[in-house]
Amino acid sequence: MTAAVHTPYTVPVAWMDALQVTVLLLVAAAATAVVLTRRHAHQVVTLSVYGLLLAVLFLVFQAPDVALSELTVGAVALPIVLLLTLAKTRKHEE
Repeated sequence: MTAAVHTPYTVPVAWMDALQVTVLLLVAAAATAVVLTRRHAHQVVTLSVYGLLLAVLFLVFQAPDVALSELTVGAVALPIVLLLTLAKTRKHEE
């Protein structure tokens, strides 16, 4: 009895490793970009791209359910809430 189901890749394992490393590097670069972005609206857009890259990362690591959740929350819902908050606070500052 095995603890997990082994799913064979349709591409060579070396290509999957290269893809995983590439996506991990993109996620790390996007996280750095989020932290280094100064303007709030641009930071929210960068955060949305970061959420999208995280969803791609989860897909590469064969976790489609987590990828869908991350896509919904990290790339769509959170940026919308943050942009609405920025718009409301800017309206009160004027």
